[in-house]
Amino acid sequence: MKGTIVFQNEEVVIVRDTEGARFQFPRTDVEQVLGDDAVVSNEGVSELANEREEIKTPKRVTALLEVAFGAAYMPGEKIGLSGSADLLIGSHHIRDRHLFIGGGLGYHALILSETYNFLPVQVALRMPLTEQKHAPVFGVSLGYGVALSKNYVGGLYTGLDLGYRCQINPKTAIGAVFFARFQQAKVDATEVIEDVEFTHRIGRNFITYGAKLTLYF
Repeated sequence: MKGTIVFQNEEVVIVRDTEGARFQFPRTDVEQVLGDDAVVSNEGVSELANEREEIKTPKRVTALLEVAFGAAYMPGEKIGLSGSADLLIGSHHIRDRHLFIGGGLGYHALILSETYNFLPVQVALRMPLTEQKHAPVFGVSLGYGVALSKNYVGGLYTGLDLGYRCQINPKTAIGAVFFARFQQAKVDATEVIEDVEFTHRIGRNFITYGAKLTLYF
């Protein structure tokens, strides 16, 4: 990696690349540092004649905003549209990795023959597969989707993500992700038995899939 070393000690090396983005690496992961005035290896740390800047420790609490669009499907119904927004709060730096673990709320609208709206209460994991600036990312979510209507009740909510993430700086990242979700619910159903209508609730499974944009800040 080419750039300017803005800070280093026996535990960490912080580098600013040619685009101005800063990256922090554990010292144990750095084999060698090459500079104009010195060669530094893990066996020792020497001063380099590089510009020093005041570096703030990357914040540990991060917000993750996800906005998604796609298709919704329920057995017995035509495929409709889906749209959602989720806001999660958690940790973005775990053991010097950009690993996000957190929880939060969302709003999911599934437009089928009727519109079904849910408020997922969830925990989530978002994990880049490498620590490079541009990296594939994998994610899972698990929680309970609260129904926003009296005509149906919510149930188990799960989600799976796979896509791309760009680390802009230690605090901020953006991404584009493909997702698949599963939402359980019970909906009102009416049956006519001997000319008498009976209304009861039956189980339904909603499946949604599509793409979403993500922002860590």
